[in-house]
Amino acid sequence: MTTIDTTESVRRLRCALFVDFDNVYIGLRRLDPAAAEAFAESPAHWLTALETGSDADGEFSRRFLVRACYLNPSVFSQFRPNFTRAGFSVVDCPSLTQQGKSSADINLVLDAVDALAAETRYDEFVILSADADFTPLAIRCRAADRRVTIITASPAASAYRAVADTVVTADELAELVKHPEAPVLGEPVALVEPVTTELPDEPAVAPAGRRRGASRPSGPAQGGKTPSLAPTTTPARKAVLRLVGAADRPLKGGVVAQAAQKADPSVLTSGWHGAGSFFPWLSQVVPELGAASRPAPGFVWDPQRFSEADLPTASGVDLPPLQRQVVEVTDIPNLPTERYRVLLTALADDANATGFDRPETARRVRDACQAAGEPIGRASVNTVISGVLYSGLDLTKKTTAKKVAETWADNVVGLCRGARMDLSPQDVAAIRAWVGGGLLTS
Repeated sequence: MTTIDTTESVRRLRCALFVDFDNVYIGLRRLDPAAAEAFAESPAHWLTALETGSDADGEFSRRFLVRACYLNPSVFSQFRPNFTRAGFSVVDCPSLTQQGKSSADINLVLDAVDALAAETRYDEFVILSADADFTPLAIRCRAADRRVTIITASPAASAYRAVADTVVTADELAELVKHPEAPVLGEPVALVEPVTTELPDEPAVAPAGRRRGASRPSGPAQGGKTPSLAPTTTPARKAVLRLVGAADRPLKGGVVAQAAQKADPSVLTSGWHGAGSFFPWLSQVVPELGAASRPAPGFVWDPQRFSEADLPTASGVDLPPLQRQVVEVTDIPNLPTERYRVLLTALADDANATGFDRPETARRVRDACQAAGEPIGRASVNTVISGVLYSGLDLTKKTTAKKVAETWADNVVGLCRGARMDLSPQDVAAIRAWVGGGLLTS
Protein backbone atom coordinates (compact mmCIF):
# COMPACT_ATOMS: atom_id res chain seq x y z
CA MET A 1 0.00 0.00 0.00
CA THR A 2 1.48 3.30 -1.11
CA THR A 3 1.34 6.15 1.37
CA ILE A 4 1.45 9.80 0.61
CA ASP A 5 3.43 12.45 2.36
CA THR A 6 0.70 14.75 3.61
CA THR A 7 3.07 17.40 4.94
CA GLU A 8 2.01 20.73 3.51
CA SER A 9 2.97 24.29 4.10
CA VAL A 10 0.03 25.69 6.03
CA ARG A 11 -0.88 29.30 5.44
CA ARG A 12 -0.85 31.43 8.56
CA LEU A 13 -3.28 34.34 8.67
CA ARG A 14 -2.89 37.38 10.89
CA CYS A 15 -6.44 38.05 12.06
CA ALA A 16 -8.48 40.66 13.87
CA LEU A 17 -11.53 39.27 15.68
CA PHE A 18 -14.49 41.44 16.71
CA VAL A 19 -17.35 39.96 18.76
CA ASP A 20 -20.72 41.71 19.05
CA PHE A 21 -21.57 39.76 22.20
CA ASP A 22 -25.16 40.91 22.70
CA ASN A 23 -26.10 40.08 19.11
CA VAL A 24 -24.50 36.64 19.16
CA TYR A 25 -25.67 35.59 22.61
CA ILE A 26 -29.28 36.66 22.09
CA GLY A 27 -29.38 35.03 18.66
CA LEU A 28 -28.00 31.73 19.94
CA ARG A 29 -30.31 31.77 22.94
CA ARG A 30 -33.32 31.83 20.62
CA LEU A 31 -31.92 29.01 18.51
CA ASP A 32 -30.26 26.81 21.13
CA PRO A 33 -29.97 27.95 24.79
CA ALA A 34 -27.25 25.39 25.54
CA ALA A 35 -25.13 26.75 22.69
CA ALA A 36 -25.60 30.31 23.95
CA GLU A 37 -24.33 29.36 27.40
CA ALA A 38 -21.38 27.49 25.91
CA PHE A 39 -20.51 30.51 23.77
CA ALA A 40 -20.57 32.86 26.76
CA GLU A 41 -18.96 30.60 29.34
CA SER A 42 -16.16 28.95 27.33
CA PRO A 43 -14.86 31.36 24.68
CA ALA A 44 -11.42 29.74 24.76
CA HIS A 45 -12.89 26.51 23.37
CA TRP A 46 -14.55 27.94 20.26
CA LEU A 47 -11.66 30.33 19.74
CA THR A 48 -9.31 27.35 19.55
CA ALA A 49 -11.60 25.68 17.02
CA LEU A 50 -11.53 28.80 14.85
CA GLU A 51 -7.73 28.88 14.83
CA THR A 52 -7.60 26.23 12.11
CA GLY A 53 -9.59 25.95 8.91
CA SER A 54 -9.51 25.21 5.21
CA ASP A 55 -10.81 26.58 1.94
CA ALA A 56 -10.43 25.89 -1.77
CA ASP A 57 -6.77 26.98 -1.55
CA GLY A 58 -5.91 24.51 1.21
CA GLU A 59 -5.35 24.43 4.94
CA PHE A 60 -4.68 27.55 6.98
CA SER A 61 -4.24 28.60 10.58
CA ARG A 62 -5.31 31.81 12.22
CA ARG A 63 -3.39 33.90 14.72
CA PHE A 64 -5.82 36.29 16.38
CA LEU A 65 -3.65 39.33 17.02
CA VAL A 66 -6.74 41.37 17.93
CA ARG A 67 -9.43 39.82 20.13
CA ALA A 68 -12.12 42.34 20.99
CA CYS A 69 -15.48 41.68 22.62
CA TYR A 70 -18.19 44.34 22.93
CA LEU A 71 -20.93 43.79 25.51
CA ASN A 72 -23.51 45.66 27.55
CA PRO A 73 -22.23 45.46 31.17
CA SER A 74 -25.62 46.23 32.68
CA VAL A 75 -27.02 42.99 31.20
CA PHE A 76 -24.12 40.63 30.56
CA SER A 77 -21.42 41.64 33.05
CA GLN A 78 -21.30 38.09 34.49
CA PHE A 79 -19.69 36.87 31.27
CA ARG A 80 -16.99 39.53 31.16
CA PRO A 81 -14.36 37.53 33.14
CA ASN A 82 -14.74 34.55 30.79
CA PHE A 83 -13.63 36.62 27.81
CA THR A 84 -10.91 38.43 29.73
CA ARG A 85 -9.47 35.07 30.79
CA ALA A 86 -9.51 33.95 27.13
CA GLY A 87 -7.29 36.87 26.11
CA PHE A 88 -10.01 39.23 24.86
CA SER A 89 -10.03 42.96 25.26
CA VAL A 90 -13.55 43.52 26.58
CA VAL A 91 -15.12 46.87 25.72
CA ASP A 92 -18.07 47.85 27.91
CA CYS A 93 -20.85 49.27 25.76
CA PRO A 94 -23.66 50.46 28.04
CA SER A 95 -27.02 51.58 26.75
CA LEU A 96 -27.02 55.25 25.79
CA THR A 97 -30.63 55.56 24.67
CA GLN A 98 -34.06 55.12 26.19
CA GLN A 99 -34.67 52.28 23.73
CA GLY A 100 -31.87 50.27 25.34
CA LYS A 101 -29.55 50.18 22.30
CA SER A 102 -25.91 49.92 23.29
CA SER A 103 -22.88 51.55 21.68
CA ALA A 104 -21.37 48.24 20.58
CA ASP A 105 -21.82 48.90 16.85
CA ILE A 106 -19.98 52.19 16.71
CA ASN A 107 -17.18 51.01 19.02
CA LEU A 108 -16.64 47.87 16.95
CA VAL A 109 -16.56 49.80 13.68
CA LEU A 110 -14.13 52.41 15.00
CA ASP A 111 -11.74 49.73 16.27
CA ALA A 112 -11.96 47.79 13.01
CA VAL A 113 -11.19 50.89 10.94
CA ASP A 114 -8.21 51.60 13.21
CA ALA A 115 -7.02 48.02 12.60
CA LEU A 116 -7.26 48.56 8.84
CA ALA A 117 -4.93 51.53 9.14
CA ALA A 118 -2.54 49.88 11.63
CA GLU A 119 1.11 49.17 10.87
CA THR A 120 0.41 45.47 11.25
CA ARG A 121 -1.33 44.20 8.15
CA TYR A 122 -4.18 41.95 9.18
CA ASP A 123 -4.93 39.34 6.54
CA GLU A 124 -8.44 38.61 7.78
CA PHE A 125 -11.18 40.42 9.66
CA VAL A 126 -13.55 38.09 11.53
CA ILE A 127 -16.86 39.65 12.61
CA LEU A 128 -19.15 37.76 14.97
CA SER A 129 -22.50 39.41 14.38
CA ALA A 130 -25.58 39.03 12.21
CA ASP A 131 -26.18 42.78 12.21
CA ALA A 132 -26.39 43.97 8.62
CA ASP A 133 -25.25 47.42 9.80
CA PHE A 134 -21.73 46.01 9.49
CA THR A 135 -22.09 45.61 5.71
CA PRO A 136 -20.23 48.88 4.95
CA LEU A 137 -17.41 47.75 7.25
CA ALA A 138 -17.12 44.42 5.43
CA ILE A 139 -17.08 46.26 2.09
CA ARG A 140 -14.34 48.55 3.38
CA CYS A 141 -12.23 45.56 4.46
CA ARG A 142 -12.64 43.83 1.10
CA ALA A 143 -11.71 47.03 -0.73
CA ALA A 144 -8.47 47.01 1.27
CA ASP A 145 -7.80 43.46 -0.01
CA ARG A 146 -8.47 41.78 3.31
CA ARG A 147 -10.27 38.49 3.76
CA VAL A 148 -13.64 38.83 5.55
CA THR A 149 -15.30 36.10 7.60
CA ILE A 150 -18.74 36.66 9.07
CA ILE A 151 -20.06 34.44 11.85
CA THR A 152 -23.77 34.81 12.52
CA ALA A 153 -26.08 33.59 15.29
CA SER A 154 -29.33 34.57 13.59
CA PRO A 155 -30.59 35.24 10.05
CA ALA A 156 -28.34 37.70 8.23
CA ALA A 157 -29.28 39.85 5.24
CA SER A 158 -28.18 38.50 1.87
CA ALA A 159 -26.32 41.74 1.08
CA TYR A 160 -24.30 41.31 4.29
CA ARG A 161 -23.45 37.69 3.53
CA ALA A 162 -22.55 38.50 -0.07
CA VAL A 163 -19.62 40.74 0.88
CA ALA A 164 -17.94 38.06 2.99
CA ASP A 165 -15.39 35.54 1.78
CA THR A 166 -16.68 33.03 4.30
CA VAL A 167 -19.97 32.86 6.22
CA VAL A 168 -20.41 30.64 9.27
CA THR A 169 -24.12 30.10 9.83
CA ALA A 170 -25.96 30.00 13.15
CA ASP A 171 -26.34 26.21 13.02
CA GLU A 172 -22.61 25.77 12.38
CA LEU A 173 -21.76 28.17 15.21
CA ALA A 174 -24.09 26.31 17.59
CA GLU A 175 -22.31 23.04 16.83
CA LEU A 176 -18.90 24.67 17.06
CA VAL A 177 -19.37 26.13 20.53
CA LYS A 178 -20.97 22.97 21.92
CA HIS A 179 -18.38 20.61 20.49
CA PRO A 180 -15.06 22.44 20.77
CA GLU A 181 -13.02 19.29 20.20
CA ALA A 182 -14.80 18.43 16.93
CA PRO A 183 -12.93 18.46 13.58
CA VAL A 184 -12.10 21.70 11.86
CA LEU A 185 -15.13 23.83 11.06
CA GLY A 186 -16.38 23.13 7.58
CA GLU A 187 -15.04 19.56 7.37
CA PRO A 188 -17.65 17.09 8.74
CA VAL A 189 -16.52 13.78 10.19
CA ALA A 190 -17.89 11.87 7.20
CA LEU A 191 -15.52 13.72 4.91
CA VAL A 192 -12.20 13.04 6.65
CA GLU A 193 -9.40 12.65 4.13
CA PRO A 194 -7.52 9.32 4.30
CA VAL A 195 -3.72 9.25 4.08
CA THR A 196 -3.44 6.56 1.40
CA THR A 197 -4.19 6.40 -2.28
CA GLU A 198 -6.36 3.30 -1.95
CA LEU A 199 -10.11 3.89 -2.07
CA PRO A 200 -12.50 1.91 0.14
CA ASP A 201 -14.49 -0.82 -1.57
CA GLU A 202 -17.70 0.90 -0.50
CA PRO A 203 -18.32 4.49 0.56
CA ALA A 204 -18.73 5.06 4.30
CA VAL A 205 -22.03 6.75 3.53
CA ALA A 206 -24.10 5.65 0.57
CA PRO A 207 -24.55 8.71 -1.61
CA ALA A 208 -28.12 9.83 -2.09
CA GLY A 209 -29.70 8.40 -5.21
CA ARG A 210 -26.86 5.93 -5.80
CA ARG A 211 -26.87 2.17 -5.12
CA ARG A 212 -24.09 0.58 -3.16
CA GLY A 213 -21.81 -1.24 -5.53
CA ALA A 214 -22.61 1.26 -8.31
CA SER A 215 -20.55 4.12 -6.90
CA ARG A 216 -17.44 3.42 -8.98
CA PRO A 217 -18.53 3.14 -12.61
CA SER A 218 -15.85 2.45 -15.16
CA GLY A 219 -14.89 5.31 -17.39
CA PRO A 220 -13.45 5.15 -20.90
CA ALA A 221 -10.19 3.69 -19.69
CA GLN A 222 -8.09 1.45 -21.89
CA GLY A 223 -9.31 -2.13 -21.95
CA GLY A 224 -12.62 -1.11 -20.36
CA LYS A 225 -11.12 -1.28 -16.87
CA THR A 226 -11.56 1.25 -14.14
CA PRO A 227 -8.43 3.40 -14.28
CA SER A 228 -6.01 3.22 -11.39
CA LEU A 229 -5.96 6.34 -9.29
CA ALA A 230 -2.58 8.01 -9.24
CA PRO A 231 -1.36 10.02 -6.25
CA THR A 232 -1.89 13.15 -8.35
CA THR A 233 -5.63 12.81 -7.73
CA THR A 234 -5.17 13.46 -4.01
CA PRO A 235 -4.97 17.29 -4.16
CA ALA A 236 -8.16 17.37 -6.24
CA ARG A 237 -9.93 15.07 -3.80
CA LYS A 238 -8.89 17.25 -0.89
CA ALA A 239 -10.07 20.39 -2.64
CA VAL A 240 -13.46 18.84 -3.38
CA LEU A 241 -13.91 17.64 0.21
CA ARG A 242 -13.00 21.05 1.59
CA LEU A 243 -15.37 22.90 -0.70
CA VAL A 244 -18.36 20.60 -0.31
CA GLY A 245 -17.78 20.14 3.41
CA ALA A 246 -17.86 23.89 4.01
CA ALA A 247 -20.88 24.58 1.78
CA ASP A 248 -24.22 25.50 3.33
CA ARG A 249 -26.15 23.91 0.46
CA PRO A 250 -25.63 21.54 -2.50
CA LEU A 251 -23.15 23.02 -4.99
CA LYS A 252 -23.34 23.15 -8.77
CA GLY A 253 -21.16 20.53 -10.40
CA GLY A 254 -19.23 23.13 -12.39
CA VAL A 255 -18.15 24.94 -9.22
CA VAL A 256 -16.82 21.72 -7.69
CA ALA A 257 -15.13 20.71 -10.96
CA GLN A 258 -13.31 24.05 -11.09
CA ALA A 259 -12.00 23.51 -7.55
CA ALA A 260 -10.67 20.09 -8.56
CA GLN A 261 -9.01 21.50 -11.70
CA LYS A 262 -7.41 24.34 -9.74
CA ALA A 263 -5.94 21.89 -7.21
CA ASP A 264 -4.75 19.47 -9.89
CA PRO A 265 -4.68 20.78 -13.51
CA SER A 266 -3.76 17.31 -14.77
CA VAL A 267 -7.29 16.02 -14.23
CA LEU A 268 -8.39 17.92 -17.32
CA THR A 269 -5.45 17.06 -19.57
CA SER A 270 -5.77 13.37 -18.64
CA GLY A 271 -9.49 13.22 -19.34
CA TRP A 272 -10.27 13.22 -15.64
CA HIS A 273 -7.70 10.45 -15.17
CA GLY A 274 -9.46 8.21 -17.62
CA ALA A 275 -12.96 8.67 -16.21
CA GLY A 276 -13.95 10.82 -19.20
CA SER A 277 -15.81 13.59 -17.38
CA PHE A 278 -16.26 15.16 -13.97
CA PHE A 279 -19.15 13.16 -12.49
CA PRO A 280 -17.71 9.70 -13.27
CA TRP A 281 -14.39 10.91 -11.83
CA LEU A 282 -16.17 12.17 -8.71
CA SER A 283 -17.88 8.80 -8.26
CA GLN A 284 -14.50 7.05 -8.36
CA VAL A 285 -12.39 9.44 -6.34
CA VAL A 286 -14.85 10.85 -3.79
CA PRO A 287 -17.55 8.17 -3.55
CA GLU A 288 -18.80 9.33 -0.14
CA LEU A 289 -20.33 12.48 -1.62
CA GLY A 290 -23.83 12.68 -3.02
CA ALA A 291 -24.02 13.71 -6.65
CA ALA A 292 -26.53 14.07 -9.46
CA SER A 293 -25.49 14.95 -13.01
CA ARG A 294 -29.12 15.58 -14.01
CA PRO A 295 -30.88 17.88 -14.25
CA ALA A 296 -28.26 20.24 -15.62
CA PRO A 297 -25.94 21.65 -14.41
CA GLY A 298 -25.70 18.80 -11.88
CA PHE A 299 -25.08 19.09 -8.15
CA VAL A 300 -22.76 17.76 -5.45
CA TRP A 301 -23.55 17.64 -1.74
CA ASP A 302 -22.58 16.25 1.66
CA PRO A 303 -25.08 13.41 2.28
CA GLN A 304 -24.68 13.80 6.03
CA ARG A 305 -26.46 17.15 5.80
CA PHE A 306 -28.37 17.24 2.52
CA SER A 307 -30.28 15.03 0.11
CA GLU A 308 -31.71 15.32 -3.39
CA ALA A 309 -34.74 17.04 -1.87
CA ASP A 310 -32.44 19.98 -1.02
CA LEU A 311 -31.48 20.62 -4.64
CA PRO A 312 -32.69 23.93 -6.08
CA THR A 313 -34.40 22.02 -8.86
CA ALA A 314 -36.13 19.54 -6.52
CA SER A 315 -39.33 21.49 -6.06
CA GLY A 316 -39.77 22.28 -9.74
CA VAL A 317 -41.64 25.42 -8.74
CA ASP A 318 -42.02 28.27 -11.21
CA LEU A 319 -42.91 31.05 -8.79
CA PRO A 320 -44.55 34.35 -9.68
CA PRO A 321 -42.17 37.35 -9.87
CA LEU A 322 -42.83 38.57 -6.29
CA GLN A 323 -42.29 35.18 -4.70
CA ARG A 324 -39.23 34.52 -6.85
CA GLN A 325 -37.70 37.79 -5.65
CA VAL A 326 -38.43 36.87 -2.03
CA VAL A 327 -36.62 33.54 -2.45
CA GLU A 328 -33.62 35.21 -4.09
CA VAL A 329 -33.37 37.97 -1.47
CA THR A 330 -34.06 35.99 1.71
CA ASP A 331 -32.90 32.45 0.80
CA ILE A 332 -36.07 30.90 2.20
CA PRO A 333 -37.07 27.49 0.76
CA ASN A 334 -38.41 27.58 -2.78
CA LEU A 335 -41.59 25.63 -1.99
CA PRO A 336 -45.12 25.98 -3.31
CA THR A 337 -48.01 26.75 -0.96
CA GLU A 338 -49.12 23.14 -0.57
CA ARG A 339 -45.61 22.00 0.47
CA TYR A 340 -45.37 24.79 3.02
CA ARG A 341 -48.69 23.56 4.40
CA VAL A 342 -47.32 20.01 4.77
CA LEU A 343 -44.08 21.23 6.39
CA LEU A 344 -45.73 23.63 8.85
CA THR A 345 -48.38 21.11 9.83
CA ALA A 346 -45.80 18.34 10.31
CA LEU A 347 -43.68 20.64 12.48
CA ALA A 348 -46.60 21.52 14.76
CA ASP A 349 -47.74 17.90 14.99
CA ASP A 350 -44.26 16.60 15.79
CA ALA A 351 -43.51 19.26 18.43
CA ASN A 352 -46.81 18.51 20.14
CA ALA A 353 -46.51 14.73 19.96
CA THR A 354 -42.86 14.07 20.86
CA GLY A 355 -41.49 17.31 22.30
CA PHE A 356 -39.07 19.67 20.64
CA ASP A 357 -35.42 18.78 20.12
CA ARG A 358 -34.06 20.78 17.21
CA PRO A 359 -31.90 18.17 15.40
CA GLU A 360 -34.28 15.27 16.02
CA THR A 361 -37.36 17.34 15.26
CA ALA A 362 -35.85 18.45 11.95
CA ARG A 363 -35.11 14.85 11.01
CA ARG A 364 -38.57 13.58 11.94
CA VAL A 365 -40.36 16.43 10.16
CA ARG A 366 -38.27 15.83 7.02
CA ASP A 367 -39.20 12.15 7.14
CA ALA A 368 -42.89 12.96 7.68
CA CYS A 369 -42.92 15.34 4.70
CA GLN A 370 -41.31 12.79 2.42
CA ALA A 371 -43.64 10.05 3.68
CA ALA A 372 -46.49 12.35 2.62
CA GLY A 373 -45.02 12.39 -0.88
CA GLU A 374 -43.50 15.88 -0.70
CA PRO A 375 -39.75 16.16 -1.59
CA ILE A 376 -38.86 18.56 1.22
CA GLY A 377 -35.23 18.44 2.36
CA ARG A 378 -33.83 18.79 5.85
CA ALA A 379 -32.22 22.12 4.97
CA SER A 380 -35.66 23.54 4.20
CA VAL A 381 -37.02 22.18 7.48
CA ASN A 382 -34.11 23.67 9.43
CA THR A 383 -34.66 27.07 7.81
CA VAL A 384 -38.30 27.13 8.89
CA ILE A 385 -37.50 25.93 12.42
CA SER A 386 -34.83 28.59 12.83
CA GLY A 387 -37.17 31.25 11.49
CA VAL A 388 -39.97 30.53 13.93
CA LEU A 389 -37.55 30.26 16.86
CA TYR A 390 -35.95 33.60 16.04
CA SER A 391 -39.41 35.12 15.80
CA GLY A 392 -40.18 34.09 19.36
CA LEU A 393 -42.31 30.94 19.06
CA ASP A 394 -41.62 28.45 21.86
CA LEU A 395 -41.86 25.02 20.26
CA THR A 396 -41.47 23.29 23.63
CA LYS A 397 -45.05 24.33 24.41
CA LYS A 398 -48.25 23.17 22.74
CA THR A 399 -48.91 25.02 19.51
CA THR A 400 -51.00 24.81 16.35
CA ALA A 401 -50.14 24.65 12.68
CA LYS A 402 -51.79 28.03 12.22
CA LYS A 403 -49.60 29.59 14.94
CA VAL A 404 -46.46 28.11 13.38
CA ALA A 405 -47.54 29.42 9.96
CA GLU A 406 -48.28 32.86 11.37
CA THR A 407 -44.87 33.09 13.06
CA TRP A 408 -43.04 31.84 9.96
CA ALA A 409 -44.91 34.34 7.75
CA ASP A 410 -44.02 37.18 10.14
CA ASN A 411 -40.36 36.10 9.95
CA VAL A 412 -40.36 36.07 6.13
CA VAL A 413 -42.00 39.49 5.87
CA GLY A 414 -39.44 40.80 8.36
CA LEU A 415 -36.59 39.41 6.26
CA CYS A 416 -38.04 41.13 3.19
CA ARG A 417 -38.28 44.46 4.96
CA GLY A 418 -34.78 44.03 6.32
CA ALA A 419 -33.59 43.56 2.73
CA ARG A 420 -35.29 46.88 1.85
CA MET A 421 -37.95 45.33 -0.36
CA ASP A 422 -40.70 47.82 -1.05
CA LEU A 423 -43.83 45.84 -0.19
CA SER A 424 -47.38 47.03 -0.68
CA PRO A 425 -50.17 45.67 1.56
CA GLN A 426 -51.18 43.42 -1.33
CA ASP A 427 -47.59 42.10 -1.55
CA VAL A 428 -47.53 41.31 2.17
CA ALA A 429 -50.86 39.50 1.90
CA ALA A 430 -49.61 37.45 -1.05
CA ILE A 431 -46.39 36.50 0.75
CA ARG A 432 -48.24 35.49 3.92
CA ALA A 433 -50.73 33.38 1.99
CA TRP A 434 -47.89 31.65 0.17
CA VAL A 435 -45.37 30.90 2.96
CA GLY A 436 -48.21 30.31 5.44
CA GLY A 437 -49.23 27.31 3.39
CA GLY A 438 -52.75 28.65 3.00
CA LEU A 439 -53.29 28.20 6.74
CA LEU A 440 -53.73 31.93 7.38
CA THR A 441 -56.59 32.54 4.99
CA SER A 442 -60.02 33.05 6.45
